[in-house]
Amino acid sequence: MNENRNLVSAGAEIASGNKRYVVWFFLLNLMFAHFGATAFNDQARGILDHSLYADKLLHGFDAAVFLELLARPEFGTLPSAIHPAMMFAVVFFLVSLLFMPGVLLGYASDHRLPRDEFYRTCGRNVWRFLRLFLFFTIIAGIVAGILFGFFNALATAADKTSYERLPFFMQFVGAVIIFLVLTVIRVWFDLAQADVVLRDRPAVHKSVAAGFRKTRRNLGRLLGSYVVIAIVALAVLVAGILLWHAIVPPSSVLGAFIVGQATLLLLLATRFWQRATAVAFYVKEMARPLVDEAQPVPAFVAPVVP
Repeated sequence: MNENRNLVSAGAEIASGNKRYVVWFFLLNLMFAHFGATAFNDQARGILDHSLYADKLLHGFDAAVFLELLARPEFGTLPSAIHPAMMFAVVFFLVSLLFMPGVLLGYASDHRLPRDEFYRTCGRNVWRFLRLFLFFTIIAGIVAGILFGFFNALATAADKTSYERLPFFMQFVGAVIIFLVLTVIRVWFDLAQADVVLRDRPAVHKSVAAGFRKTRRNLGRLLGSYVVIAIVALAVLVAGILLWHAIVPPSSVLGAFIVGQATLLLLLATRFWQRATAVAFYVKEMARPLVDEAQPVPAFVAPVVP
């Protein structure tokens, strides 16, 4: 437990010392969200600007009015309204994949990373991170598919029993197990990403193997740290929803925007906290050269975590 607490606090120290990364990614997300919502905003404005019905959406949210808005012929097709949002969501993901190597290097450095080094690291690792994402998608997709199918079959079988609560318990236990397994896979590939960047290793399959070995040998410590941060993220989400319900009046668009964006910023910060925790573990446990590797560890992989 003390090791988990030390790892979580080490990650928090690294993340808090590099808060600018969270702010940059949040602003990028906000910018892309604005562009993605433009099509829906234009289609809705053409109707609501000339209708008294808009009052039911301005001062509160009436689901029936919203559905009627979507069904009106002059609104256009729904795919045309949500397609830009999906497109910019993909763009944000690709931008995140592009800039994340620089973030990981900044987390491992004991000084402020120069801008040219940040962008150089990002450019050098683009193709490596794309390959890591392909590995992650295949492995996580197969594992998730098997687990979902298994627990759905168990829930269906439990539904045929006389115990009415058994299907609910099976679904709950299944959801917890799936969450834990997918969190382990996330830890595994976070370590693999750190290994690719900090060792400057072109062969990503070696980083995947190294991440798997370290995750398996330190499963309790790493999984416990990630789960603790995930619980903090859940608490932030619940607090944000309750705060929105308690203090934001239905007519306050600005209040809803501030509370909603503050909640999203803190949720983004918890994910960066997890990545900082992985880097803290890597610098402490994996920075030494591997037995089968002749190349030295780059100079920037200096231990920064006490």
